[in-house]
Amino acid sequence: MDSPSSIGNDSSRIVNRSFLVDSFRSCGISGIRIDTEDLRKKILFPEYLGLAMQDSIRCKDPTAGEIHVCDGRIDSPESPIVVFVNSKSGGRLGNVLKGKLQHLICEQQVFDLSVVKPPEFVQYGLACLENLAGLGDDCAKEVREKLRVLVAGGDGTVGWVLGSLQELNWQGREPVPPIGIIPLGTGNDLSRSFGWGGSFPFAWRAAVKRSLYKAITGPLCRLDSWHVLVSMPSGENIELPHSLRHLEECTLAQDMDADAALPEKSTCFEGVFYNYYSIGMDAQVAYGFHHLRDEKPYLAHGPIANKLIYSGYSFTQGWFCTPCMSDPSFRELKNIIMVHIKRANCSEWEEVPVPSSVRAIVALNLHHYGSGRNPWGTLSPEYLEKKGFVEAHADDGLLEIFGLKQGWHASFVMAELISAKHIAQAAAIRFEIRGGEWKQAFMQTDGEPWKQPLNNKYSTFVEIKRVPYQSIMISGD
Repeated sequence: MDSPSSIGNDSSRIVNRSFLVDSFRSCGISGIRIDTEDLRKKILFPEYLGLAMQDSIRCKDPTAGEIHVCDGRIDSPESPIVVFVNSKSGGRLGNVLKGKLQHLICEQQVFDLSVVKPPEFVQYGLACLENLAGLGDDCAKEVREKLRVLVAGGDGTVGWVLGSLQELNWQGREPVPPIGIIPLGTGNDLSRSFGWGGSFPFAWRAAVKRSLYKAITGPLCRLDSWHVLVSMPSGENIELPHSLRHLEECTLAQDMDADAALPEKSTCFEGVFYNYYSIGMDAQVAYGFHHLRDEKPYLAHGPIANKLIYSGYSFTQGWFCTPCMSDPSFRELKNIIMVHIKRANCSEWEEVPVPSSVRAIVALNLHHYGSGRNPWGTLSPEYLEKKGFVEAHADDGLLEIFGLKQGWHASFVMAELISAKHIAQAAAIRFEIRGGEWKQAFMQTDGEPWKQPLNNKYSTFVEIKRVPYQSIMISGD
């Protein structure tokens, strides 16, 4: 959950910075002076390679770029890079930034995510380079091996690109390009965790070159990713965020609690997250905020406006007035949920109690949550030993599980005046959720929320385990 270790030196850790320091840092305070032409020489593809990739993606055929192959030896760039831009992020800045990057680099190396999706880039763009390399093109081979990726967007955008590049591991198509970040979202916790700051600087034109420079020179770090599988009784319709996908109807895992009543058929869906999974009131607030933003996009024209709306929605959803709720069963998650975990290097499931009054449970991978806050806290060695915890890192194969109570408790946690309610550290997690009088619960992964229907007869299960392959990030420090 802390900053991850640098590749090649497990003892070297990126130094954590406070929320305020991140904020100042993101305002562009830097002494780096970068020559534009020198930068372009380092990152620009030979023209034929850019055209070859462009044609392969457009035609959805990795061999379509072969018509651009040149005779003779062509030198590869020292630090090739491609940039993905979410043109809808950052208010109007995303689209303007795309134009600036295309002018600074070239159109063939800057992709608008509304036009070219990350899976298409992996399936056709990178495959084009691999195809040309297989035909004896040394330049294409070197570009593919040295390629880095810069993503301009929020945490959801970064996660989308990370997940698409992760497919290269499963397909045996290494190396997987490392990723740097230009933060354009609201929370930007992935960006903060790897030293890229919490927002893009006001003097963003000068910062574009600095971001490119850091992306090609920054050291590499590792990041755990986590697979989440939700199994629910069949028959209920559910609208999922784009980060999750439906599976075929499936049976529940064989090692489920034998005492639980199981339906004949279950519906399953899955996804991957990099920062957190949560269930409860925080996800309900996120769900309401997303729907309000979709219905009235004019209200959310930038990160500051988004945060104000989000804060207001927390009040309207009742997080700050728990006693006002008429039914006591709706006040505490422990009434509907059981939590089982596997500890590090242990194959047995262990039940852990859900604390009283907890209205949101979060399983956190990174140091940052909720726009740069540290709800797990900086724990003393004595406390770690007492609780059986270890110091948290983003590449340690563990999730930190904590609870948030009513809104005032959450506010003090987010202000870092107190820590959240510590529940456990786990290498795998299983939530069993029984509806009872609850008709639905709210869940989210990395800020992508959904409304989860519940059944009063059969349980819904959420299983979380680490993905075997780690993602590679570029440090912005």
